[in-house]
Amino acid sequence: MEVFVRVAECGSFSRAAESLDLANATVTTCVRNLERHLDVTLINRDTRRLRLTEEGQMYLPRARELLQSVARTEEEVRTRLGELRGWLHIETPISVGHALLCPALPAFAQRYPEISAAITLTNQPHHMIERGIDVAIRMDHVENADLVARPVYESRYVICCTPALAQTLPAHPAQLNPRRCIGILAEERRHANAWVLEKGQERLEIRPGGSLHFNTSDALLLAARSGVGVAHVLDIFAHRLLDSGELAQVYPDWTTTAKTFYAVTVKGRASSAKARAFTDFLVEVLDSERRLSAKRAVSVRALGKH
Repeated sequence: MEVFVRVAECGSFSRAAESLDLANATVTTCVRNLERHLDVTLINRDTRRLRLTEEGQMYLPRARELLQSVARTEEEVRTRLGELRGWLHIETPISVGHALLCPALPAFAQRYPEISAAITLTNQPHHMIERGIDVAIRMDHVENADLVARPVYESRYVICCTPALAQTLPAHPAQLNPRRCIGILAEERRHANAWVLEKGQERLEIRPGGSLHFNTSDALLLAARSGVGVAHVLDIFAHRLLDSGELAQVYPDWTTTAKTFYAVTVKGRASSAKARAFTDFLVEVLDSERRLSAKRAVSVRALGKH
């Protein structure tokens, strides 16, 4: 039943086999055995695509409900015993993984020693159902209506550089030389993203033209710490460097673009105890970044009840 549901979700026997870590022949045999047991055809196959029969369309939602009920029952028993166990597949953007998630994961492993977490760092999001991903961290949007997104953090860009370089910058950002600005490269593009700043009725757009540009925030911050230029980066990555004094925020009275981070699960698996445990842990990690320090106040806009 689980194999049939995954084939229907993936729209392919081979992709279902990959997501379940099974051989293609095993997936085909499972579906055939289920059809033989029910004495109906659930899936019509041809060389180009597969299509659920009328019986398959009726069987699919019932099968999902049964599988979810079984999973909830098993996890409730394990949760009561304090034993969440098994594989948990997580996908995260590279910068989030390097700066925030990976340093915190040993604490997650200590809290849930029976969970085997497999973490993929990538800036090219994968199809969650086909790849068998339990929880993914996404920024600003999700790619599929069959996913459930829980907002976990809202971050704004900060403009920062070394304290020594900050002393040499003009008072107004409109006078900032683009050659002194280093930026983040847009996906699949060769030019850095523009900086958008607003203050009252005034709006500025700065296009970085410095000597270095990167596709990850951690690399950008490493360059900024060396004094090579002024960076425009999400505050979630810069908090610690700003608090330590290695970097200084400039033009803090200007409003910058906001980005929302989501913990994303597949709709049918949103109630998974392992996924909930990881998402709650992720909120703890991000909340630790959100806390106000003794040196500076961090303004975070509320996300509301949902």
